[in-house]
Amino acid sequence: MTNLLFVYGTLLQADNDFAIYMRSNCKFTSFGTTTGLLYDLGEYPGLVKTSQSNQLVYGSIYQMQNPSEVLKQLDFYEGVGPDEEQPNLYRRGLAQINTQNEIVEAWIYIYNRSINDAILISEGDYVLYLNKKSPG
Repeated sequence: MTNLLFVYGTLLQADNDFAIYMRSNCKFTSFGTTTGLLYDLGEYPGLVKTSQSNQLVYGSIYQMQNPSEVLKQLDFYEGVGPDEEQPNLYRRGLAQINTQNEIVEAWIYIYNRSINDAILISEGDYVLYLNKKSPG
């Protein structure tokens, strides 16, 4: 079981309470990419896995100090688990993440509902997308 976590959305925002929790319980290790499509779902993005190697989602890899506790807190944030609304908003799974130096396996939250009305974030980078959307 890996202690690595790949984040690509609201957990990258400095003022997000769960991002603050994550940063205090995890250590940044590197930037990375994974294959997938990224969608704007309103207040947050959703990643949908794809086998197309030219479709990349950009994010950051963190090493969790206490994986079971960190994942428990983040599962709650991401709406994952039997006590959450069904179907869950996301599902947590393992994915191959490409870094500058190697390919690692990390936990990732994958969007688990319909993307019919969602806007594709074609560049695959949520932070860049938000910066373009609201300059200044």
